[in-house]
Amino acid sequence: MKCLENYPLIHIAETDSTNNYLSGLCDREPVAEFTTVQADFQTAGKGQRGNSWEAEKGKNLLFSFVLYPAFLEARRQFVLSQIVSLAVKEELEQQTEGISIKWPNDIYWDDKKICGMLIENDLAGMHIGRSIIGIGLNINQEQFVSDAPNPISLKQVTGCEHDRAAILDGILQRTAAYYAEVQQEGSTRIARRYLQSLFRREGMHRYADADGEFMAQVVDVEPDGHFILEDENQRLRRYVFKEVGCVK
Repeated sequence: MKCLENYPLIHIAETDSTNNYLSGLCDREPVAEFTTVQADFQTAGKGQRGNSWEAEKGKNLLFSFVLYPAFLEARRQFVLSQIVSLAVKEELEQQTEGISIKWPNDIYWDDKKICGMLIENDLAGMHIGRSIIGIGLNINQEQFVSDAPNPISLKQVTGCEHDRAAILDGILQRTAAYYAEVQQEGSTRIARRYLQSLFRREGMHRYADADGEFMAQVVDVEPDGHFILEDENQRLRRYVFKEVGCVK
């Protein structure tokens, strides 16, 4: 194990999933907060709801880190998604423009997906005992061959190779700063910044739910993560993850 700036880093060539690797490690022995597992390749990288994540070996950032947010009640767990999404977005903005957060925590450049994440929380009573945050971030991959609809890498956007270690460190530093802010000052400012950073934040756009397509604008994201849209008839629509999707 070595340190990436202030964070313990475990670098491995290959694993099925960095979330699985780190979870198993935490189950076996004490692991410091912000310990990070980074892999060059994942054989079974996980996304939300069982989705897979394509990543060419040695080209991208595939990593997971652990937090112990016992100060957070389970009903407030969405703030972890907010702070990590903001950290990734703001680090990528050091390299290019056009980065946004697609609710709940995908990171987009324009209308293409550059990053996905999976947050797995273990509860301790009414609070969060442990949180493992897994991130797949497309950095230097030049071609995607899976049937994923809209992947893109930072190199495809900028035309340049990027330093994966520096970007990883920046994401962890930013996450740590937001994490400390939640503990010390609460999450009001973070929620506001997250809302301002959302994909399709301005104007009316086309969405689809179980009842069909409709035009709506983003109104809010509630503290528990519910997504609030206002449709063209001024009706408020409230959704949990996977109940609504964007339509081009």
